[in-house]
Amino acid sequence: MGKKLLIIIFLTAILYGSANAQVVDGPGEQQINAGVGLSVWGLPVYAGVDIGVADYFTMGGEVSYRMYKEAWGGYGWHHNILTFSVNGNYHFTDVFAIPREWDIYGGLNLGYMMFNTTYDGPGDVTDYAGGMDSDIYLVAQVGARYFFNDNMALHMELGGGSVAGAKVGISFAL
Repeated sequence: MGKKLLIIIFLTAILYGSANAQVVDGPGEQQINAGVGLSVWGLPVYAGVDIGVADYFTMGGEVSYRMYKEAWGGYGWHHNILTFSVNGNYHFTDVFAIPREWDIYGGLNLGYMMFNTTYDGPGDVTDYAGGMDSDIYLVAQVGARYFFNDNMALHMELGGGSVAGAKVGISFAL
């Protein structure tokens, strides 16, 4: 499923290839983002969008999915985690006179996680606390994008708070 999403995002970016933007630094400007992450709860695959709402300020949304297994002796816990989040970022392009190829930003991310956990092993089902669960999280993040042409960038982001991790991917300006 993750590969299909990345292909769709890539093809969408090619269709919008005539766009003349780089950094999202004004109202109405948009970009889509996709990639993979690293966290204590597996390797998430994510996709999102950022929309300029004021000079150098964006709001956006993101969805991510990850699964991982904690195993021992042939048995283990299977975890599936789906997250939805909204973010706000300030882009420091003009503050530090950063070249237009670079987009350095920081902000906050508020999210909602849904966990589904199952157990594969001996014992009665009542011996473990599996099933569905959810949680809300708040993360502060810093990130950077490098635009190697007018429409496409590589990005990296680090976050910490109630959930910590890193992600790398590609961004397409629309």
